[in-house]
Amino acid sequence: MSEEHYLELCENPVQFEHASSVNNVFFDEANKQVFAVRSGGATGVVAKGPDDKSSVAFRMEDKGEVKCIKFSIGIKILAVQRTSKSVDFINFIPDYPHIEFTQECKTKNANILGFCWTSWNEIVFVTDQGIEFYQVFPDKRSLKLLKSQSINVNWYQYNPETAVILLSTTVQGNVLQPFAFKNGTMSKMSKFEIELPVVPKPAKLSLSERDISMATIYGQLYVMYLKHHSRTANSPGAEVVLYHLPREGACKKTHILKLNTTGKFALNIVDNLVVVHHQSSQTSLIYDIKLKDAECAVNTHQPVLPARSIHPYSIPMSGSSVVPSQPPVSCQLYSSSWSVFQPDIIISASEGFLWHLQVKLPPTVNLLRDKGKLMDFLLRRRDCKMVILSVCAQFWRAEPRGSLPVVATVFDKLNQVYKAYLEVEQSYAAATGSGPGRGGAAPKCPVRTQAVVDQSDMYTHVLSSFTERKGVSHKFVIAVLMEYIRSLNQFQIPVQQHYQYELVIKTLVQHNLFYMLHQFLQYHVLSDSKPLACLLLSLESTYPPAHQLSLDMLKRLSTANDEIVEVLLSKHQVLAALRFIRSVGGHDNVSARKFLDAAQQTGDQMLFYTVFRCFQQRNQRLRGSPSFNPAGEHCEEHVLHFKQLFGEQALMKPSTV
Repeated sequence: MSEEHYLELCENPVQFEHASSVNNVFFDEANKQVFAVRSGGATGVVAKGPDDKSSVAFRMEDKGEVKCIKFSIGIKILAVQRTSKSVDFINFIPDYPHIEFTQECKTKNANILGFCWTSWNEIVFVTDQGIEFYQVFPDKRSLKLLKSQSINVNWYQYNPETAVILLSTTVQGNVLQPFAFKNGTMSKMSKFEIELPVVPKPAKLSLSERDISMATIYGQLYVMYLKHHSRTANSPGAEVVLYHLPREGACKKTHILKLNTTGKFALNIVDNLVVVHHQSSQTSLIYDIKLKDAECAVNTHQPVLPARSIHPYSIPMSGSSVVPSQPPVSCQLYSSSWSVFQPDIIISASEGFLWHLQVKLPPTVNLLRDKGKLMDFLLRRRDCKMVILSVCAQFWRAEPRGSLPVVATVFDKLNQVYKAYLEVEQSYAAATGSGPGRGGAAPKCPVRTQAVVDQSDMYTHVLSSFTERKGVSHKFVIAVLMEYIRSLNQFQIPVQQHYQYELVIKTLVQHNLFYMLHQFLQYHVLSDSKPLACLLLSLESTYPPAHQLSLDMLKRLSTANDEIVEVLLSKHQVLAALRFIRSVGGHDNVSARKFLDAAQQTGDQMLFYTVFRCFQQRNQRLRGSPSFNPAGEHCEEHVLHFKQLFGEQALMKPSTV
């Protein structure tokens, strides 16, 4: 059953002092810090983040109940809200004194709902009457108002990744006004309206902040609306409606996620997947907005996988009173005390844990039956390569009917991603080779994600072991190998011959399919290359025609003249090598010693005589003398051998061949 849990809590959670009557817990979405504030800070404040650098412990004066507490980006300045009228600041920059100063709300009669840091020294106050954007000067103990906007505010949401604040306005609260912040500027974005399932009469606040969250999915900012339908027999169940919120332009409804049930829900974003937690059933569903049958204005999605619970989690016991043999305590999953934050954070204030939610890919392999969709799903995940390769290996443990088209689909999806990466890599190489552009900005080095499964990966982890697997017919093996080569060719990816072609040829030879090998070569199914020609040469003892096939391939390449000469000389076909080198116009530059060595090794005196005379003739034509140049050609031993065989007089005769 554990293999079916595709969601899990991280192994190393952030632990903090749990909430109690004397300890209040707060979370900062920007720095991902959880604050434990004891007795208003007088007996200590501990801020813990994802790493040691973001963990801070300090004390502050108890000036009343803390309503909100957050560090600025980079943990420079601490902001603490204790009243609805002002925010206190404590400087944590080492170069400046550890001082505290206060900023009151500028808007008359307004109440501060909360605040958001947009940089290390810029902060936004959100009030019930609008927003105030400040620059903080810790050395001067003051703030400068940069910009403000008057607007009725019911509640707000903040997305730290894009520095966008979303304000709920109007009586019903379903008109949302976003503001974007960047480098000291505040921009008013296009407002939009959330479609409520039922319009209340008389009008009242009906859209809660619990039903709205913002998150970045596949690099785009979305507003996620948890839409509840009335509980009737014909109720379609709740939905999650996604509104795409661009930096410029109108916000549009783009996706609807069907939950097919009602109840209490919470949303996370994990590895660009929308995770919907359902409390009453204690299960979660995942949605991938990239998985869709067609491109529509509004795409409707069903869950990618069946509903499953988060993997059971045990809380290790800690403290001096713990008995070594005491077993860990099981964590109550989907607890009512859980708080969910974007993108992937779950906090249990009552237990004192902050977890990051994670997706486990291996269990998804058997839960998603459509292998084409499975591959689309896996290719978009962060740690996908080894799972993808294991999927490929599983496909070919048997030969079910119709499996070859599935294999072809998988190869094409992998090589489409592979080709896209190669194109980016080539563009980067061309850009860096030509120097910086007019703007002077250096091109970004392409990032090789785990979704890039290259030929080496496929050969090492799948194809090489596949060809050696027993119980699979050689016809199916050859068909799969050729399907991979077809897919590479379709995407114009050069085949690494020493990887892929070697598997094909060895499989053909192993099963005496020489006719098929001949056909593959004749019709250039296997592309000409020097490595492939050398591989064919090595098969001559098993398949003698491979020698001539290799020579023919080298001739077609027209860049392998030296290799052809070496092959012919190794076979003692010295005259054939001479004729070939003459046919390609390389006779004048070829090494005489190499040919004379080969002729002498044959033991054929007349062959040696013919080759010797041939090079004498070349010397006569090039230098006006038949003798060999001792400084460059080093043929003295061959001249001596010629004299011993044919005499001094024969050496002096005019050379004619």
